[in-house]
Amino acid sequence: MRGEDQRSEGIFSYVRLEQRVAADHPLRAIRELIDAALNELSRDFGKLYARDGRPSIPPERLLRALLLQAFYTVRSERQLMEQLDYNLLFRWFVGLSIDDPVWNATVFCKNRDRLLDGDIATKFFASVLNLPQVRKLLSSEHFSVDGTLIEAWASMKSFVPKDGGGDPPSGTSGGRSGGRNAERDFHGEKRKNDTHASTTDPDARLFRKGAGKEAKLCHMGHLMTENRHGLIVDARLTEANGTAERSTALEMIEDNAGPGSTVGADKNYDTAEFVAGCRDCGCTPHVSQSSLA
Repeated sequence: MRGEDQRSEGIFSYVRLEQRVAADHPLRAIRELIDAALNELSRDFGKLYARDGRPSIPPERLLRALLLQAFYTVRSERQLMEQLDYNLLFRWFVGLSIDDPVWNATVFCKNRDRLLDGDIATKFFASVLNLPQVRKLLSSEHFSVDGTLIEAWASMKSFVPKDGGGDPPSGTSGGRSGGRNAERDFHGEKRKNDTHASTTDPDARLFRKGAGKEAKLCHMGHLMTENRHGLIVDARLTEANGTAERSTALEMIEDNAGPGSTVGADKNYDTAEFVAGCRDCGCTPHVSQSSLA
Protein backbone atom coordinates (compact mmCIF):
# COMPACT_ATOMS: atom_id res chain seq x y z
CA MET A 1 0.00 0.00 0.00
CA ARG A 2 1.36 3.38 -1.00
CA GLY A 3 1.91 5.84 1.81
CA GLU A 4 0.50 9.32 1.52
CA ASP A 5 2.84 12.30 1.17
CA GLN A 6 1.44 14.36 4.03
CA ARG A 7 3.29 16.75 6.25
CA SER A 8 2.54 16.49 9.95
CA GLU A 9 4.47 17.97 12.83
CA GLY A 10 4.23 16.64 16.33
CA ILE A 11 4.19 19.04 19.23
CA PHE A 12 6.41 16.79 21.31
CA SER A 13 9.30 14.46 20.45
CA TYR A 14 9.69 11.21 22.34
CA VAL A 15 13.08 10.29 20.86
CA ARG A 16 16.07 11.56 22.83
CA LEU A 17 18.83 13.34 20.94
CA GLU A 18 21.28 10.73 22.22
CA GLN A 19 19.27 8.01 20.47
CA ARG A 20 19.43 9.76 17.10
CA VAL A 21 23.23 9.40 16.91
CA ALA A 22 24.43 5.99 15.71
CA ALA A 23 26.20 3.95 18.36
CA ASP A 24 29.24 3.46 16.12
CA HIS A 25 29.48 7.08 14.91
CA PRO A 26 33.12 8.34 15.02
CA LEU A 27 32.09 11.47 16.90
CA ARG A 28 31.11 9.36 19.93
CA ALA A 29 34.71 8.25 20.53
CA ILE A 30 35.97 11.76 19.82
CA ARG A 31 33.55 13.37 22.27
CA GLU A 32 34.60 10.97 25.01
CA LEU A 33 38.21 12.12 24.62
CA ILE A 34 37.24 15.77 24.28
CA ASP A 35 35.12 15.77 27.44
CA ALA A 36 37.97 14.22 29.43
CA ALA A 37 40.35 16.94 28.21
CA LEU A 38 37.83 19.72 28.92
CA ASN A 39 37.40 18.53 32.50
CA GLU A 40 41.13 19.06 33.01
CA LEU A 41 40.79 22.67 31.83
CA SER A 42 37.92 23.68 34.11
CA ARG A 43 40.17 25.73 36.40
CA ASP A 44 41.77 27.51 33.43
CA PHE A 45 38.33 28.39 32.11
CA GLY A 46 37.35 29.90 35.44
CA LYS A 47 40.29 32.35 35.30
CA LEU A 48 39.05 33.86 32.03
CA TYR A 49 35.57 34.84 33.23
CA ALA A 50 34.22 37.21 35.84
CA ARG A 51 32.18 35.82 38.74
CA ASP A 52 29.29 38.22 38.18
CA GLY A 53 27.44 39.40 35.09
CA ARG A 54 25.59 37.82 32.21
CA PRO A 55 26.58 34.21 31.45
CA SER A 56 28.58 33.78 28.27
CA ILE A 57 28.75 30.84 25.90
CA PRO A 58 30.11 27.90 27.94
CA PRO A 59 33.74 27.46 26.85
CA GLU A 60 33.29 23.70 26.63
CA ARG A 61 30.51 24.08 24.08
CA LEU A 62 32.43 26.73 22.20
CA LEU A 63 35.47 24.47 21.79
CA ARG A 64 33.32 21.54 20.69
CA ALA A 65 31.71 23.78 18.07
CA LEU A 66 35.13 24.88 16.82
CA LEU A 67 36.13 21.24 16.44
CA LEU A 68 33.05 20.59 14.32
CA GLN A 69 33.97 23.56 12.16
CA ALA A 70 37.37 21.97 11.53
CA PHE A 71 36.10 18.40 11.11
CA TYR A 72 33.43 19.29 8.55
CA THR A 73 35.21 22.27 6.90
CA VAL A 74 32.50 24.78 7.75
CA ARG A 75 33.97 27.91 6.21
CA SER A 76 32.47 30.56 8.49
CA GLU A 77 31.03 31.00 11.96
CA ARG A 78 27.76 32.18 10.44
CA GLN A 79 27.41 28.92 8.52
CA LEU A 80 28.38 27.01 11.65
CA MET A 81 25.51 28.63 13.56
CA GLU A 82 23.18 27.75 10.68
CA GLN A 83 24.30 24.11 10.87
CA LEU A 84 23.80 24.04 14.63
CA ASP A 85 20.25 25.28 14.16
CA TYR A 86 19.08 22.23 12.20
CA ASN A 87 21.81 19.56 12.40
CA LEU A 88 20.93 17.19 15.26
CA LEU A 89 24.36 15.53 15.15
CA PHE A 90 26.04 18.89 15.64
CA ARG A 91 23.67 19.78 18.49
CA TRP A 92 24.42 16.51 20.26
CA PHE A 93 28.19 16.90 19.94
CA VAL A 94 28.22 20.52 21.16
CA GLY A 95 25.84 19.81 24.04
CA LEU A 96 22.72 21.66 22.90
CA SER A 97 19.27 20.18 23.32
CA ILE A 98 16.79 20.10 20.46
CA ASP A 99 15.05 23.25 21.70
CA ASP A 100 18.11 25.30 22.74
CA PRO A 101 18.57 28.46 20.65
CA VAL A 102 21.84 28.84 18.77
CA TRP A 103 24.17 31.76 19.36
CA ASN A 104 24.65 34.90 17.36
CA ALA A 105 27.67 34.54 15.05
CA THR A 106 29.22 37.82 16.25
CA VAL A 107 28.86 36.84 19.91
CA PHE A 108 30.35 33.44 19.11
CA CYS A 109 33.41 35.08 17.48
CA LYS A 110 33.99 37.39 20.46
CA ASN A 111 33.86 34.49 22.90
CA ARG A 112 36.15 32.45 20.64
CA ASP A 113 38.74 35.24 20.58
CA ARG A 114 38.68 35.38 24.37
CA LEU A 115 39.62 31.72 24.55
CA LEU A 116 42.34 32.00 21.93
CA ASP A 117 43.83 35.07 23.63
CA GLY A 118 43.95 33.07 26.85
CA ASP A 119 46.09 30.33 25.26
CA ILE A 120 43.29 27.84 25.87
CA ALA A 121 43.70 26.30 22.41
CA THR A 122 47.30 25.32 23.18
CA LYS A 123 46.37 23.93 26.59
CA PHE A 124 43.43 22.03 25.11
CA PHE A 125 45.68 20.43 22.48
CA ALA A 126 48.23 19.45 25.14
CA SER A 127 45.49 18.08 27.40
CA VAL A 128 44.24 15.78 24.64
CA LEU A 129 47.76 14.48 23.95
CA ASN A 130 48.29 13.77 27.66
CA LEU A 131 45.20 11.57 27.96
CA PRO A 132 46.17 7.94 28.72
CA GLN A 133 44.15 6.69 25.75
CA VAL A 134 46.10 8.98 23.40
CA ARG A 135 49.56 8.90 24.97
CA LYS A 136 49.90 5.14 24.49
CA LEU A 137 49.46 5.68 20.75
CA LEU A 138 52.30 8.21 20.46
CA SER A 139 55.87 7.41 19.51
CA SER A 140 58.70 9.34 21.14
CA GLU A 141 61.38 8.07 18.76
CA HIS A 142 60.36 8.81 15.15
CA PHE A 143 58.82 12.03 13.86
CA SER A 144 58.06 13.88 10.62
CA VAL A 145 57.76 17.61 9.98
CA ASP A 146 56.09 19.49 7.15
CA GLY A 147 54.65 22.86 6.27
CA THR A 148 51.75 24.06 4.18
CA LEU A 149 50.28 27.30 2.96
CA ILE A 150 47.02 28.48 4.49
CA GLU A 151 45.31 30.83 2.08
CA ALA A 152 44.18 34.03 3.77
CA TRP A 153 40.58 35.19 3.61
CA ALA A 154 41.73 38.41 1.99
CA SER A 155 41.20 39.57 -1.56
CA MET A 156 44.16 40.49 -3.73
CA LYS A 157 42.41 43.84 -4.13
CA SER A 158 43.15 44.51 -0.46
CA PHE A 159 46.91 44.18 -1.08
CA VAL A 160 47.72 47.87 -1.55
CA PRO A 161 50.78 50.10 -1.07
CA LYS A 162 51.58 50.82 2.56
CA ASP A 163 52.02 54.53 1.79
CA GLY A 164 48.43 54.77 0.56
CA GLY A 165 49.39 55.38 -3.06
CA GLY A 166 48.15 53.45 -6.05
CA ASP A 167 44.46 53.58 -5.14
CA PRO A 168 42.13 53.89 -8.16
CA PRO A 169 40.19 57.15 -8.53
CA SER A 170 36.92 57.32 -6.64
CA GLY A 171 34.08 55.82 -8.66
CA THR A 172 36.34 54.25 -11.31
CA SER A 173 38.65 51.28 -11.52
CA GLY A 174 40.60 50.36 -14.63
CA GLY A 175 38.21 52.34 -16.81
CA ARG A 176 35.15 50.64 -15.40
CA SER A 177 32.59 51.88 -12.93
CA GLY A 178 33.69 51.43 -9.35
CA GLY A 179 31.83 50.57 -6.21
CA ARG A 180 32.19 48.59 -3.05
CA ASN A 181 33.89 45.73 -4.89
CA ALA A 182 35.22 47.46 -7.98
CA GLU A 183 37.38 45.58 -10.48
CA ARG A 184 41.13 46.13 -10.58
CA ASP A 185 43.61 45.63 -13.39
CA PHE A 186 46.93 44.48 -11.89
CA HIS A 187 48.70 44.01 -15.22
CA GLY A 188 52.22 45.43 -15.06
CA GLU A 189 51.87 46.39 -11.40
CA LYS A 190 54.73 45.26 -9.13
CA ARG A 191 53.64 44.25 -5.64
CA LYS A 192 55.98 43.15 -2.87
CA ASN A 193 55.60 42.43 0.83
CA ASP A 194 58.11 45.18 1.59
CA THR A 195 55.96 47.86 0.02
CA HIS A 196 52.43 46.42 0.12
CA ALA A 197 50.11 45.02 2.79
CA SER A 198 46.57 43.71 2.98
CA THR A 199 44.07 46.10 4.53
CA THR A 200 41.81 43.25 5.70
CA ASP A 201 44.51 40.82 6.93
CA PRO A 202 47.76 42.70 7.70
CA ASP A 203 49.50 39.48 8.81
CA ALA A 204 49.01 37.80 5.42
CA ARG A 205 51.98 37.74 3.06
CA LEU A 206 52.23 37.35 -0.70
CA PHE A 207 53.94 33.99 -1.23
CA ARG A 208 54.28 31.25 -3.84
CA LYS A 209 54.75 27.58 -2.97
CA GLY A 210 57.15 26.86 -5.83
CA ALA A 211 58.44 27.90 -9.23
CA GLY A 212 55.66 28.38 -11.75
CA LYS A 213 53.01 28.69 -9.05
CA GLU A 214 50.91 31.80 -8.60
CA ALA A 215 51.56 34.02 -5.59
CA LYS A 216 48.75 34.19 -3.03
CA LEU A 217 48.04 36.04 0.19
CA CYS A 218 48.58 33.38 2.81
CA HIS A 219 49.95 32.26 6.14
CA MET A 220 52.14 29.22 6.78
CA GLY A 221 51.09 26.25 8.87
CA HIS A 222 53.51 23.75 10.39
CA LEU A 223 52.89 20.22 11.66
CA MET A 224 54.95 17.66 13.52
CA THR A 225 53.65 14.10 13.57
CA GLU A 226 54.83 10.94 15.24
CA ASN A 227 55.37 8.07 12.85
CA ARG A 228 53.73 5.21 14.75
CA HIS A 229 50.14 6.22 14.04
CA GLY A 230 50.65 9.51 12.20
CA LEU A 231 49.17 11.61 15.01
CA ILE A 232 49.92 15.32 15.23
CA VAL A 233 52.01 16.22 18.28
CA ASP A 234 52.59 19.91 17.49
CA ALA A 235 50.97 22.50 15.22
CA ARG A 236 51.97 26.12 14.69
CA LEU A 237 51.09 29.07 12.48
CA THR A 238 53.62 31.63 11.26
CA GLU A 239 54.15 34.31 8.67
CA ALA A 240 54.66 32.94 5.17
CA ASN A 241 58.29 33.38 4.14
CA GLY A 242 61.16 31.37 2.69
CA THR A 243 62.69 30.27 6.00
CA ALA A 244 59.64 29.76 8.23
CA GLU A 245 59.27 26.05 7.42
CA ARG A 246 62.77 25.14 8.61
CA SER A 247 63.07 27.51 11.55
CA THR A 248 59.67 26.54 12.97
CA ALA A 249 60.43 22.84 12.43
CA LEU A 250 63.59 23.18 14.51
CA GLU A 251 61.58 24.82 17.30
CA MET A 252 59.08 21.94 17.29
CA ILE A 253 61.88 19.37 17.25
CA GLU A 254 63.54 21.04 20.22
CA ASP A 255 60.25 21.04 22.17
CA ASN A 256 59.07 17.51 21.34
CA ALA A 257 61.86 15.23 20.11
CA GLY A 258 64.36 13.79 22.56
CA PRO A 259 67.98 12.79 21.96
CA GLY A 260 68.33 9.73 19.78
CA SER A 261 65.08 10.27 17.86
CA THR A 262 64.76 10.59 14.10
CA VAL A 263 63.05 13.31 12.08
CA GLY A 264 61.85 12.90 8.49
CA ALA A 265 61.28 15.82 6.12
CA ASP A 266 60.92 16.55 2.40
CA LYS A 267 63.45 18.23 0.11
CA ASN A 268 62.52 21.74 1.24
CA TYR A 269 64.38 20.96 4.46
CA ASP A 270 67.56 19.84 2.71
CA THR A 271 69.75 22.70 3.92
CA ALA A 272 72.95 22.71 5.96
CA GLU A 273 71.33 24.87 8.66
CA PHE A 274 68.39 22.52 9.20
CA VAL A 275 70.51 19.38 9.27
CA ALA A 276 72.95 20.99 11.70
CA GLY A 277 70.06 22.19 13.87
CA CYS A 278 68.63 18.67 14.10
CA ARG A 279 71.99 17.28 15.13
CA ASP A 280 72.37 20.00 17.76
CA CYS A 281 69.09 18.74 19.25
CA GLY A 282 70.45 15.18 19.31
CA CYS A 283 68.19 14.04 16.46
CA THR A 284 69.06 12.20 13.28
CA PRO A 285 67.55 13.93 10.23
CA HIS A 286 66.15 11.86 7.35
CA VAL A 287 65.69 14.49 4.65
CA SER A 288 64.91 13.95 0.97
CA GLN A 289 67.75 15.23 -1.13
CA SER A 290 67.06 18.37 -3.10
CA SER A 291 68.12 18.48 -6.74
CA LEU A 292 69.34 22.05 -6.10
CA ALA A 293 71.62 21.04 -3.25
